[in-house]
Amino acid sequence: MTDDHAPHKPHVLARRSVARSRLFHVEEMELRFSNGAERTFERLGGTGRGVGAVMIVAMPDPEHVLLIREYAAGVEDYALTLPKGLVDPGEDLVTAANRELMEECGFGAHRLEPLVELTLAPNYMRHRMQVMLATDLYPRRLPGDEPEPLIVETHAIDEIGALLAREDFHEARAIAALYIARDKVRTESTSPSLW
Repeated sequence: MTDDHAPHKPHVLARRSVARSRLFHVEEMELRFSNGAERTFERLGGTGRGVGAVMIVAMPDPEHVLLIREYAAGVEDYALTLPKGLVDPGEDLVTAANRELMEECGFGAHRLEPLVELTLAPNYMRHRMQVMLATDLYPRRLPGDEPEPLIVETHAIDEIGALLAREDFHEARAIAALYIARDKVRTESTSPSLW
């Protein structure tokens, strides 16, 4: 699609806060589209504590990835996923990703690079998450804010299909991040600089 055929963004007529909690803010938006149609949308956002979020694909070697098992209140069960967290004020993405990796997995990374930015339900949430690839790992534990110790598991990155067959591995962003990381590692497998 060329820019000549791209739709024009709707005009925001009004915004108002509908609800706010410790973690979330619900905002109502009155919009007018380029064809004159007017609609009310609601969106969920964070409360602004951080300046974004990171998810880390941590690879101790070219064939394996670290996953964490943590309690997911939204589904009321334990889920297997990638380490992730908010970027604290004053942190850049690399610093935040390394801190989260140390808190949740007990490793730091000498090399961290951005892979992709992902959204989840962009029609209803403004949340964006930067996925980072962490390689050249070293042991380092920082205290985190988790209510209980996280279980860290090592899985083969080429066995994403086996992970998808499990009932506890279902977070869409983690699945997408693993596929993207796997493809990047495959294309750069001849480059020794990644490891």
